[in-house]
Amino acid sequence: MKRFLIGIAAGIVGGTLFGFALGIFVYPFWFLRDTAMEHLADAETRTEVARGLFTHVNRADPVHWGKGEVSVFQDDAGDAVVFLHDTFEVGPGPRFHVYLVDRPDVQNKADFLASRRVDLGRLHAFAGSQIYPVPRGPAPAEYKSVVIWCKEFGVLISPATLRTALSSTGEAPAKRSFLSIAGHVPATFAPKL
Repeated sequence: MKRFLIGIAAGIVGGTLFGFALGIFVYPFWFLRDTAMEHLADAETRTEVARGLFTHVNRADPVHWGKGEVSVFQDDAGDAVVFLHDTFEVGPGPRFHVYLVDRPDVQNKADFLASRRVDLGRLHAFAGSQIYPVPRGPAPAEYKSVVIWCKEFGVLISPATLRTALSSTGEAPAKRSFLSIAGHVPATFAPKL
């Protein structure tokens, strides 16, 4: 009888722990939108100062991947946003966050953890256009990548190295600094190509 009661108690505890772990993993799949369709309402007052493409850094890993375009827009007041275009898509998972990172060409977890970074918030959806305001305060001229990172498991999902955006004439935007912020001395964004 004692073995039976121990078995019942172990089953209840084990089942509860398994259910809780499964819930943490499955929760974001139920509550994140499939596709976001956010638009820059004041796009005509903003200048694209940088852009990049998300990459699948580890082709041997079929779960952690991303693709699509990202841009950084800035208005005349110095306010900036990171804009994931409608071509953006990542494989689903729990607690994905969008980060600005001070390193170009982030290729692995060590690169990400060794960098200075700004968390722009939780990913709104696994696909589609999304807007993330860049907070005031840090020295954003130093950030050269946008990274999708899984906070739940500490895994790099997809990085995008930012390059200076070019105008229709093929020149960098005139008198613009990468993510300069009011109160800070603007610094020109010039990543290595």
